[in-house]
Amino acid sequence: MSRRKTDRLLHLVVCLLATRRFLTAAQIRRAVPGYPESDEAFKRMFERDKEELRELGIPLEVGAEEDETGYRIPPQAYELPELRLTPDEAAVLGLAARVWKQTNLAEAASGALFKLRAAGIETDPEGSSVLEPRVGTDEPAFPALYEAVRDGRVVSFDYRAMGRSEPQRRVVEPWGLTSGRGRWYLVGHDRVRQAPRVFRLSRVLGEVAAQGPEGAVRVPEDVDIRKIAFEREERPAERRTGRVRLRRGRALGVRRWAVSVAPVDQEWDEAELHVWDVEFLAASLARFADDVLVVEPPDLREAVIRHLKGVLS
Repeated sequence: MSRRKTDRLLHLVVCLLATRRFLTAAQIRRAVPGYPESDEAFKRMFERDKEELRELGIPLEVGAEEDETGYRIPPQAYELPELRLTPDEAAVLGLAARVWKQTNLAEAASGALFKLRAAGIETDPEGSSVLEPRVGTDEPAFPALYEAVRDGRVVSFDYRAMGRSEPQRRVVEPWGLTSGRGRWYLVGHDRVRQAPRVFRLSRVLGEVAAQGPEGAVRVPEDVDIRKIAFEREERPAERRTGRVRLRRGRALGVRRWAVSVAPVDQEWDEAELHVWDVEFLAASLARFADDVLVVEPPDLREAVIRHLKGVLS
C-alpha cells in the first residue's frame, strides 16, 4: 500500500470515528485529503476505500443522513476487547504508541477533527480517543529523524558527544530509532566517521536537516538496531567528579546525592558529586535554578546553562 493511500485511509478512519452522526460522501470528500476533484474519480476511489476498510476488518456502518447515504464507524465496535499482556508485550506496545503520537498519525487525527468542526459537524471525544495513544517523547529532534528514517533520507545535525564541550556537525544515513533506559537513540551510518554510530537524541542540537532524495538510504539486511544501540553507545561511562556550589539551606535534593558537602562562606556550601551522565545530571541540577552553581567540570556547567536557557526561551 502506498504512503499516499495509507494517509488517506487513516484520515478516513479518523473522520468516521470522530462523529456521532453519519457523514455523507460529500462531507467526507471535504474533510479527507487525497481525494481527486473529479466527481467520477472520487466515487471510484471512495468505493475502493470502503472495500479496503471492510477487508481490514474495520466496521463501517451505513445509514441515512439528510436524505443521503451516510457512513460512520461506531467506536464501541472498533475498540479492542480487554487485553492481558505480559510485561514485555506491554513494553513493545508502549514503544509503538510513543512513535504513533509523534508522527503523521497525530497530525491526521487533529487535522480531520479540525475540518469536521469547521464544517459544523459535532465530533465525539469518545470516538477520537480510540486513536489517541498517551505516551510521547519530548525530544525536539524526534519528528524530523523519524521522517528521515521512514523516507530513507540522509540527515545532518549538530551533535554534542559525551565528554565534549563543543558540538560537531554529523551527516548520517539513518537506519532506525530505538528507545531504552528512558532515552531515544538514532542508529545509522556516519558519513563523517565512515562507520555505524549511535546518537542519543537529547544530544542533538538545533534543527535536523534532511537532504537528498527519498529512498537514498538502504538499511543493511543484517542490522540489529537495538543491539547496535545498547552495545555501542551505552557502555558504562567513566565516572568523574564534579563540584557544585549550593546556597546555604537550599537544594536539599542535591545534598542527598552528594558524596560530601562542606561550607564555603555564609551564603554557600560546596558539594562533591559523581558525574556519570552529564545530560541527566544537568537536567536534575537545573531544577534548582539559582540555588546551584556548577564549578566543574566545564561540560556539566554548559549543559546546566543550556537547560536553563531552554526554560526561558
